[in-house]
Amino acid sequence: MGYAMTTIRANCPSCGDVQLTADDLTVRVCADDERGSYCFRCPDCRQAVAKEASRRIVDLLVSSGVRMQVWRLPAELGESRIGPPLTPDDLLDFHLLLAGNTWFEQLATQVRRSLNR
Repeated sequence: MGYAMTTIRANCPSCGDVQLTADDLTVRVCADDERGSYCFRCPDCRQAVAKEASRRIVDLLVSSGVRMQVWRLPAELGESRIGPPLTPDDLLDFHLLLAGNTWFEQLATQVRRSLNR
């Protein structure tokens, strides 16, 4: 006794339209803002593909048997920011610091100094 498996058509940026089954896709929904997306690995080129999805598409895919993952935004997004924004020079200085052998000791010293102010 067989059953009909739902075929889902999706678009791979490299290969164009591809045919998938519910097991080939994953729907992802953010619990914080309800944004949705779906992802799959292209059956032709094996490239990982992720696409935004409206609430209607999310509901349709989940009702077709696609598994759903719920995720949350990182807590750091809600933290207050103190101090000036990083500049390109700050990033270059940090890169050069990490290139040396004593980067950890130098960084720890700078942190201790900033805490003692």
